[in-house]
Order: sequence, then C-alpha cells, then structure tokens
Amino acid sequence: MFTGIIQHRGRVAQSRTTPAGRSLIIDTHPWGCDIAPGDSIAVNGCCLTVVHANPLRFDVITQTLNITTLGHLRSGDAVNLEPALTPSSLLSGHIVQGHVDGIGAIRAIQTTPDDVRVRIAVPPDLMAYIVPKGSIAVDGISLTLAEVLDDGFVVALIPTTLERTTLGEARVEQRVNLEADVIVKTIVHQMRRIDTLPS
Repeated sequence: MFTGIIQHRGRVAQSRTTPAGRSLIIDTHPWGCDIAPGDSIAVNGCCLTVVHANPLRFDVITQTLNITTLGHLRSGDAVNLEPALTPSSLLSGHIVQGHVDGIGAIRAIQTTPDDVRVRIAVPPDLMAYIVPKGSIAVDGISLTLAEVLDDGFVVALIPTTLERTTLGEARVEQRVNLEADVIVKTIVHQMRRIDTLPS
C-alpha cells in the first residue's frame, strides 16, 4: 500500500523485452532509500516487486504492460517512485494500492498565476469513481479533484508537485496511469451489487 506522496523521481536506464514481458531498470541516483529484493515500489503508480536493488530492476509481466503505460517507457523517461508503507508511515496523501484502474490522457495544461491546471480525459467506465473534491492517483501522485467534467476531471498542481514529480514535464496528449480512490470504488461496487441482488 502507498500514499501517493512521491519520494523520488528516477529515470529509465533500460527497458527491454523479455519472454514474460519487459525488464525495467531505473536509475535512482541519488535516492537514499533502503531497498532490497522483494520490496514493493510504486513506479508511476504501478506496484512492482524489486528483482534487483542496485541497479533497481523490475520484471513487468504482459498483463501489467497491457493495462498501464509502463510498456511505453523508454531510456531517459522520468518516473515517479514511492516505497511501500510501513506501520509507522505518515499517511500524507490517500490510500493508494498501486493497482492501476485505467489509462487517461492529458487534454489541456493551463498555467495561471496561482497554479497549473491539468485536464485529463478518463475512460467512461471509471467516471463512476470520479467525485467532486475526491482523491485520484495520476501516475502514482495523490491529487485532489478540482473539477469533475463529463468525460474526465481537472487537477490543480502546486509548484512542489511540479518540481518533485513527472507532472512538471507533462505534455498534452500524454497518457497517464489512473487509480481511483479505493473507498469510492468499494462503495460503488457494493451499491451495484445490492441493486442486482434478488429481493
């Protein structure tokens, strides 16, 4: 489990095809996080298991590649990194599982005197989980919805988010990993289940 508070921004050193999917090597210098094989790390919001700690390497299976943007990463691309929570961790963001629900697309980036507003289009089946002032993880970043639209949402980014995450390098039409708030997903799922149960 994660919080969506990005701890480090790494760079892809290598991404190569393997029989099971892809091998992903991330340059984390100068990150001082204590990482060991078997640990869970969120890479752009995707929970991956560390295969090798130095350099940081992951094996990404085909299923993960099919439902996330990880398969499109190339050498030099920036990635958001967050280690898994410990029992004593401060939950500064929101509960993030590292299970991507779908891929969104950045449709517009607007800079204002106060912040940067990013409009993101969402797959139709995810719109049930997009609620006003709710939480969303975009490439693993915990964000609050500033506005809900018919086909997506708008988030407002402060300078710290732009500086410490990959959204500072975001561009229009870029695809991003989305994970809806697990509490909202649970409520919607149970309500749908109740509606289909025989009386």
